[in-house]
Amino acid sequence: MASEGKKKIVGVFYKGNENAASNPNFVGCVEGALGIREWLESQGHEYIVTDDKEGPDSELEKHIPDLHVLISTPFHPAYVTEERIKKAKNLQLLLTAGIGSDHIDLKAAAAAGLTVAEVTGSNVVSVAEDELMRILILVRNFLPGYKQAVAGEWNVAGIAHRAYDLEGKTVGTVGAGRIGLKMEPALEKEIGAQFEDDLDTMLPKCDIVVINTPLTDKTRGLFDKNRISKLKKGVLIVNNARGAIMDTQAVADACTSGQIAGYSGDVWFPQPAPKDHPWRYMPNHAMTPHISGTTIDAQLRYAAGVKDMLERHFKGEDFPEQHYIVKQGQLASQYR
Repeated sequence: MASEGKKKIVGVFYKGNENAASNPNFVGCVEGALGIREWLESQGHEYIVTDDKEGPDSELEKHIPDLHVLISTPFHPAYVTEERIKKAKNLQLLLTAGIGSDHIDLKAAAAAGLTVAEVTGSNVVSVAEDELMRILILVRNFLPGYKQAVAGEWNVAGIAHRAYDLEGKTVGTVGAGRIGLKMEPALEKEIGAQFEDDLDTMLPKCDIVVINTPLTDKTRGLFDKNRISKLKKGVLIVNNARGAIMDTQAVADACTSGQIAGYSGDVWFPQPAPKDHPWRYMPNHAMTPHISGTTIDAQLRYAAGVKDMLERHFKGEDFPEQHYIVKQGQLASQYR
């Protein structure tokens, strides 16, 4: 059945500020609004976009009672709690412009009969490329060299004493899927990969650990003090999945002690990360804001995916099956 009538659609994105006008394809910010404002308003829909998402006096909160569709991103997530879902009497659809819908209370959404969907595949290449970059930044001890260049220093030994080749190292991915793909046995043999059934059996073998699993009830806090202690001493970790998969203080302590020799990623909890977040100040990190999946190319892909799903929603058509996170009260398999 078509979703008829004028709809109120709210988008929550990060602000582009002075950068907003620098690139016509910079559609993932508030000012760019996914490039769908003219299209939506031409059809009579109301489209409100904001970055103000936290607390009872936020711009988002004002619109919760009467919005029909909420669009958010993993990079500046609108945390959709059970409380907000109960207030949202007209809410029908929650869309993630990108991949990963853990900012939504999915069980509450399912119980309320809401549809939750994301643009599956939209930033797989973007995130995978970023992960490889971060692995090399840590392995080659790049950041101290960059800091020397900026500071006018020249101390090769200060970099080289802990710079290595990636070749010959054991890299383990925690989680499979489109970024960390579980391969067929023949391909495993060809490239020298090996599937491990047990996480704690795999981890001590790894020089580098890459996190590629969704944030679920099972993976929240997966890397706590105990599990980190079982890693090879001096391990390097790259996490572009979700910050809450890690115990924040345990990671900071392990970086300080040397149990973790380097930690890089772009995901934090919460987001935006507060100024006093321990990961900002721990040694041997290469952290950034959440950027890996919001390249200009990825923005264009997930903006197109959101527009396609909105169009289908207005017509009462199903989405591509792989986009559904909650459909007819059922959670997608990765969140069960």
